Amino acid sequence: MNKFTLTKPAGARSVDEITGSRRLRRMRKADWSRRLVQENRLTVDDLIWPIFLTGGTNVREPIDAMPDVFRLSVDQAVREAERAAKLGIPAIATFPNIEAGRKDETGSHILDPDNLINAATRAIKAAVPQIGIITDVALDPFTSHGHDGILRDGIIVNDETVEQVAAAAVLQAAAGADIIAPSDMMDGRIGAIRDALDANGFQDVAIMSYATKFASAFYGPYREAIGTQGLLKGDKKTYYIDHANSDEAVREAEQDLAEGADMLMVKPGLPYLDIIRRLKDEFAMPTFAYQVSGEYTMIKAAAANGWIDGEKVMMESLLAFKRAGCDGILTYFAPRVAEILKG
Repeated sequence: MNKFTLTKPAGARSVDEITGSRRLRRMRKADWSRRLVQENRLTVDDLIWPIFLTGGTNVREPIDAMPDVFRLSVDQAVREAERAAKLGIPAIATFPNIEAGRKDETGSHILDPDNLINAATRAIKAAVPQIGIITDVALDPFTSHGHDGILRDGIIVNDETVEQVAAAAVLQAAAGADIIAPSDMMDGRIGAIRDALDANGFQDVAIMSYATKFASAFYGPYREAIGTQGLLKGDKKTYYIDHANSDEAVREAEQDLAEGADMLMVKPGLPYLDIIRRLKDEFAMPTFAYQVSGEYTMIKAAAANGWIDGEKVMMESLLAFKRAGCDGILTYFAPRVAEILKG
């Protein structure tokens, strides 16, 4: 083997000469100094917990594709809302698994004042009035075809869908929802919902727009959770945003704000940090991200196999949202994160 002798360059500069005495490691040398200069922090106030609802009583049904996540009957959802409030989580978001017999082509069951979403909202508000409740008026849990809108001759019809989701938003507000978060991506839905809420005396109910919901492959486990897996005919690319597009996402957000949205959401989360940053810089509005089921499941699966430290990756992924400009994150990790943050 040939030996190589390293020759120090003649007149080689010292590290202080190279850096101009600017040593960036100085403030990393100790835990106290790292904490002192930390730029972003995750707190329990940043957390929104999405939960899944199902019928029956005392039901806590595991979701195979989402370890440690359950479908909850209303009574169990109340218990979990009480737990969330004790942990300091500001708000929960509810998503229903509607029984097959109540699904139809138009998702008409969403207009039942006593449907699962509204029943859960009333029960949670009665037991835990201090926690915020966020509800979605998309039709996909209610349709027999799994789309977010009304299907006519193979086409998702925009205006008829908007009329229905606006009516559903009023019913959800009447049940006690604090924030309506429409995820269907129909044109004009934000303005129609705002008009309907205001006309019915719900001026104080806010709208969190899924302003930039992308046609993503990360939603798979969620569709199992709400019972739409296998139902979907075609895809959702005619109304969700192409995941290649960034300028289009900005235009969607701008339109929703003009129609009356109070806050913006980006969905999915980690693959779209650039969108979060653009929206925050462009509009300076409350901006949220949804760490969706596929993101959650990847972390859980890798941790279960011993490939990563699940809790450290969980916390790092959520801090990434804060660094990108998020004011809050919808995450299935919320209860565990709250426990860690409380020590």
